[in-house]
Amino acid sequence: MPEAHHLPNPLTVADIDQIDFAKGDGLVPAVVQDADTLQVLMLGYMNAEALKATLQGGLVTFWSRSKNRLWKKGETSGDTLELDRILTDCDEDALLVYARPNGPTCHTKTTSCFGHEDAPGIGFMGHLAHVVQDRAKAPPADSYTARLMHKGVAKIAQKVGEEGLETALAGRAGDLDELHNEAADLLYHLSVLLMARDTKLENVLDILRERHKG
Repeated sequence: MPEAHHLPNPLTVADIDQIDFAKGDGLVPAVVQDADTLQVLMLGYMNAEALKATLQGGLVTFWSRSKNRLWKKGETSGDTLELDRILTDCDEDALLVYARPNGPTCHTKTTSCFGHEDAPGIGFMGHLAHVVQDRAKAPPADSYTARLMHKGVAKIAQKVGEEGLETALAGRAGDLDELHNEAADLLYHLSVLLMARDTKLENVLDILRERHKG
């Protein structure tokens, strides 16, 4: 293997020979995170062939130690993992895989192999965006989100303004329960507005990151 140098950018097929597979007898651990919520979904193992198949095919593929062959996640269940990007650790002997799951990741039909809860902490905002998208597809009679989408962007923007004002008033004079509830309403309606404008919270976060760097 060539002299190691850390690869800070997402891996490409051309980078495969920089990964230290020899240390693990041909395999490296691959931690999978949800690309939107950052929830840890599972741990698998990849050899060079599995990594190449993942990068070229766009669906996360592992080397199955029990089957002794390549194993494309979801090949039987249909619960695939769509690749977003892959990073390597500082020693180039472990992988961090960002992916978007199509269905539950665990064979027990939970979102993650690590516990039964959805994305913790701020990661729930990514999960909320998926929930909003799903509910927007429901019949308006069955979903407030769908009814709101049916009314159009102007009405959604108006609701964001109303909830923003109510949150500000609760922050100034209300108790903490009231502030928390109004802030929750604001974040929900903001998620709907971003979806209605065909954009994502991640684009907002990108701006905050850039400002933080400055």
